[in-house]
Amino acid sequence: MSFRSLLPFVALMALVVAASNVLVQFPFAHFGLGELLTWGAFTYPVAFLVNDLTNRRFGVSAARKVVLAGFVLAVAMSVWLATPRIAIASGTAFLVAQMLDATVFNSLRRQAWWRAPFISTLLGSALDTAIFFSLAFASRFAFIDAAFGMQDGSLAFPASLFGTEVPLWISLAFGDFCVKIAIGLAMLVPYGALLTVLKPAPQGA
Repeated sequence: MSFRSLLPFVALMALVVAASNVLVQFPFAHFGLGELLTWGAFTYPVAFLVNDLTNRRFGVSAARKVVLAGFVLAVAMSVWLATPRIAIASGTAFLVAQMLDATVFNSLRRQAWWRAPFISTLLGSALDTAIFFSLAFASRFAFIDAAFGMQDGSLAFPASLFGTEVPLWISLAFGDFCVKIAIGLAMLVPYGALLTVLKPAPQGA
């Protein structure tokens, strides 16, 4: 397997994450969901699809290479397109969650076709959401903004979640996770459709 064969997966991974880092800064201000969702929740789950398809086609080692390459490119693009704090939060969450996704997928790849992509996406999304939203928007990490001379980007002001007052970043994290799981389920459709196209490559291909 040559790195050249992985380039389309790396490029798509970097594009998805960089776009999500921009979109996560904009609330989904429709249907009264402005305190529950950001636009980034709709794009980021595609990264798990890219990871899983790479894993299926080339194996877990290749998937990890795509994650590392996508991580470097995505952070570089995010520093340019978003704030340093968003870039740090995104890079950390992306690297940890996608590595977990690759490991879980690989351990379940010989079970029912849907199990590996769904469970790996479920666990990866939960970890990604927890790491990203806490680092990016919790007030305890405001020192990251200060270190770069930026205005505090914390979202600690109150919001309502199931009738309970919580910081806005927790409300957004909850909505983000729910959408990620819904879209993760929807991503099973293209994953299943591509099973016959992206068959495991012969060893050494």
